Amino acid sequence: MPNTIHIAAALLLDPQGRTLLVRKRGTLAFMQPGGKIDAGESAAQALARELHEELGLRIDPAQATHLGSFSAPAANEPGFVVKAELFRVDSAEAVTPAAEIEEVLWLAAGDTPGLSLAPLTRDLILPLWRQGLNAPR
Repeated sequence: MPNTIHIAAALLLDPQGRTLLVRKRGTLAFMQPGGKIDAGESAAQALARELHEELGLRIDPAQATHLGSFSAPAANEPGFVVKAELFRVDSAEAVTPAAEIEEVLWLAAGDTPGLSLAPLTRDLILPLWRQGLNAPR
């Protein structure tokens, strides 16, 4: 597929069932934390690396539950499609914006934020989450 950015993304949930959205410096759209998958990395390994770099969060890649692959227009790269391997990550750890992350936001399922959201987040991930992925296990 031409112009495709392959990423690993986290549906990161806290003990209250809220999900974390992040905004990169110099951009407007909030999205799931995560990032590009490097050569030789599994999607879960990439996710663990990105969560540590961007949020200071350490996760065990084996604890990330793969939810599927999702594609949508890229929020910050016009003409590109982002293909995300989405993982559910449950964490009670505090997060600290680092690297290129400027702002983080915990979103409850009932919230309808008046925010700019990345297409992948708005059209696919948040609806999936609201349909019951946030149910207690």
